[in-house]
Amino acid sequence: MWICNEWKDYEILDISSGDKLEVWNGYKLIRPDPQVIWDERQFPALWKDAHARYKRSNKGGGNWEFNKKLPDEWEVSFEPLGLKFMIKPMGFKHTGLFPEQAANWMWFSDIIKNAVKKRPVRVLNLFAYTGGATAAAAAAGADVVHVDSSKGMVSWAKENLALSGHGDKFVRFIVDDAIKFTEREIRRGSRYDGIIMDPPSYGRGPGGEVWKIEDEIFGLVKKCAELLSPDPLFFLINSYTTGLAPSVLSNILSLTVGKKHKGEIRADELGLPVKNTNLVLPCGASGRWQAE
Repeated sequence: MWICNEWKDYEILDISSGDKLEVWNGYKLIRPDPQVIWDERQFPALWKDAHARYKRSNKGGGNWEFNKKLPDEWEVSFEPLGLKFMIKPMGFKHTGLFPEQAANWMWFSDIIKNAVKKRPVRVLNLFAYTGGATAAAAAAGADVVHVDSSKGMVSWAKENLALSGHGDKFVRFIVDDAIKFTEREIRRGSRYDGIIMDPPSYGRGPGGEVWKIEDEIFGLVKKCAELLSPDPLFFLINSYTTGLAPSVLSNILSLTVGKKHKGEIRADELGLPVKNTNLVLPCGASGRWQAE
């Protein structure tokens, strides 16, 4: 399992009964997590003073219940890479950041930093959300193309990039459907040294395009393999909501990127440690291809 232990502004304090108790730079939130299927609280007293809790509805969806005053938004820092992000409690339990992804940021940041000593590096980030991976790649020295179907998420990503002090870096922000954008890039003859994708299990593009990961992911990765430069550096696939096994991601990379380029393929779970315990919260899986 790939675990990120480097966060100071984010911690999981306890996990029990379908919920996780976490602290984001001083603000405690309780949010549901489908992986937490036990009812044993390690630190019962800590749950009492949470600022807010996301409560699911029996009819689907849910809403935030506020116990203490909570700002509409606030900052968290990921010090190892010098990054800052704006946190905002949103509908469907989200805050605008997936802290477990820092393990992947650290991985590809090292690859980019080593490569830019010798040549320019161009990275494509698909389903790029609020730009955590975009900011990490830009901070490491890459030129980045950031693609997401939500105009609001792209605006948030621009805010995060500026907040991290990298607003002057070359990042091209695009609101588009990932598949359509990829197909156009193939026709244009565009090439990338690294590709990152974090697809949802289900979603809709800006034109109403329907995305189902089990139907689309293999074809998209196959197309993206055509966008890799002659001497590519890395390829990253993330899967969270569907619970695809790491071996599935490994197989996809072997049948696509691995057929065209020599390198190492690894896949594993992502996890976040629970403070002062030996527990780890599983947070989906990632598949990584890295050049030899």
